[in-house]
Amino acid sequence: MPRNLPKTDVVIVGMGAAGGVAALPLTNAGLKVTGIEAGGWLSPRDFAPDELRNGARNWPQSVQKAATEAPTVRATSDEKAVQGGHPMMNAVGGTSMHYWAQSWRLNPWDFEVVSATRERYGADRIPADSTVEDWPVGYEELEPYYEKVEYAVGISGQAGNVKGRINTSGNIFEGERQNEYPMRPLRASPFTDLMSEAARNLDWNPFQGPAAITSELYDGRPPCQYHGFCNKGGCHVQAKSSTAFTTIPKSVDSGNLDIVTYARVTNVVTDNNGKVTGVDYVRGNETFFQPADVVLIASYAYENVRLLQLSKSRAFPNGLSNNAGQVGKHYLSHHQGSPVIALFPRDLHNWYGLPAQGVAIDDWADDNFDHSDLDFIGGANLWVHTDRKPMSAAKMGTFGKVRNWGSKWKKFIMENADRSNVAYIQKTTLPYEGNYLDLDPTVKDPMGFPVTRITARYRENELRIAEFSQDKMEEWYRAAGAIEIQRTGLGNAMGATTHAYGGTRMGNNSETNVVDRWGFSHEAPNLGILGASVMGTSGARNPTLTVQALSWRTAEHLANNWRSIVG
Repeated sequence: MPRNLPKTDVVIVGMGAAGGVAALPLTNAGLKVTGIEAGGWLSPRDFAPDELRNGARNWPQSVQKAATEAPTVRATSDEKAVQGGHPMMNAVGGTSMHYWAQSWRLNPWDFEVVSATRERYGADRIPADSTVEDWPVGYEELEPYYEKVEYAVGISGQAGNVKGRINTSGNIFEGERQNEYPMRPLRASPFTDLMSEAARNLDWNPFQGPAAITSELYDGRPPCQYHGFCNKGGCHVQAKSSTAFTTIPKSVDSGNLDIVTYARVTNVVTDNNGKVTGVDYVRGNETFFQPADVVLIASYAYENVRLLQLSKSRAFPNGLSNNAGQVGKHYLSHHQGSPVIALFPRDLHNWYGLPAQGVAIDDWADDNFDHSDLDFIGGANLWVHTDRKPMSAAKMGTFGKVRNWGSKWKKFIMENADRSNVAYIQKTTLPYEGNYLDLDPTVKDPMGFPVTRITARYRENELRIAEFSQDKMEEWYRAAGAIEIQRTGLGNAMGATTHAYGGTRMGNNSETNVVDRWGFSHEAPNLGILGASVMGTSGARNPTLTVQALSWRTAEHLANNWRSIVG
């Protein structure tokens, strides 16, 4: 039997990007919070600039648990699922420790894909098998929470639309903001300057992207040193705005947050009436029951879904909050594949730096351009950045000019190591029937629990966006002087990714969604879910800032409506 612990007000399962933000408004309101984290605290020694450990070995000190729980993947239900990798890590701060730190707001269109598409192009433009719905909240409602997070964790960037005033140095397509970013954008590089000039010559609108990285002294943290190595790596000077360095320490300092590290939550417990009463977790060789008035699940999308599906009870025989059969449905992951690779005739001066130090083109994102004569909806954000290191340079392709081995290969690499670039293209992705998450019937983790099984593939709408965006990216590279272009395949596999969405979607209709407009379960009102699993669309954006804004909003709603939610 689990050992019973003293009751707390709120349990947060997972102290990463989402849970780490939610803790701050809760503790500021005086609520007692227990955070349960599968990993531990990391130190500056863990963030040493080490391409081999961070990039190739993928932070071995923090991925053991995640690696043993890697989801299995298949394109359709007719196929056998095979186990792949897992992008998650386990630590206080979670993936905000090692992510690229691009910190985007979604565009207003992303919240109203269905209604906006019907109004502009007609209802028949929504793919027939898509389960997409408008969000229950719009950009305007989420905008104050975007700003709260930007200032709380520290986001650098250049606003393009402040109270309707357009600044062409920023993103002219963004939704209206009430204030500027708290810090100026990260500095440009010779390469991003080259690409910006080329974009302007095409009459496009380039801008430095927003980043959860300090560009100046901020809240006691030093500015970015531009040393590189933070692609899959942490920051030894704490310039990367992880929740481990920002909102979590402030929550701990309030005296209202206790964090239990190296603990694995195995079950969310409910009573016979379906009310959540706490969580069971394993730490070392002991099992504990942590009672709480409210439980917030804030792990990765795959783990949010898996924990609900594993938490079966008399009230929820098919998994917690799953009596309507919606847990695991409406899954999607960003179509980040199909990159374009360019070779230039001269060095680009692109050594080191960081992936968030880049320039973006939003002209072809979302519905920023007319789709009337196109056969898809949505679009792509085009992104090029610095971040070149020795190992990655040695692995560059040869564009068919020489073999990938031998003396000629070595000569080619030495001459061209700083002359290539790989674009990062993020595309609108929609949810569809037949794309879902469930428990694998045969593959289990070391504790004997089934791992998540991903059944999903990209559809024609996403593949057409991919081809269209490749055309635009090639045009941009050519304008900048590229002499060789390599276009990769469009791809249709939807495996495990850092940009996973859905599975516990947010919506007003309890028959098609798991949580309500505030992020609380339709079926268990004192259960909240934080993370990209509540998001119904991806936009052409990294999810983290939206995840954090939603988390802050859910936590603030809980604090302001405590009595009605607890009951």
